[in-house]
Amino acid sequence: MSVQVYGIPNCGTCKKALAWLQNNKIDYEFINTKDTPPTSEQIENWVKSLGSAAMRNTSGQSYRALGEQKKTWTEQQWIDAFAVDAMLLKRPLFVQDGIAVLTGFKDEALVREKLNLS
Repeated sequence: MSVQVYGIPNCGTCKKALAWLQNNKIDYEFINTKDTPPTSEQIENWVKSLGSAAMRNTSGQSYRALGEQKKTWTEQQWIDAFAVDAMLLKRPLFVQDGIAVLTGFKDEALVREKLNLS
């Protein structure tokens, strides 16, 4: 089982998620999206798994800067936008065996469920 966590090191929610993973002795790989932005192909696969709405970082400056037109964007337009600016991605993004399974970190039970950690 391979778990990757995509985010940025100074994100408070990412820090909480990584601490939880460590405390629960769950192996993971952290990918800093500022240093290693995901490819369009990765993002397209993630959107197929989760949908673009679940992947939007709606509290970030990048999202607010998009303007009103974002309300009518297609999935492909979101994929393109995520590929240009990884700060638009909700953090953390959990990927298991190449498949996006969850964004954010609010419910530890949900993280356990989505990562198949009974």
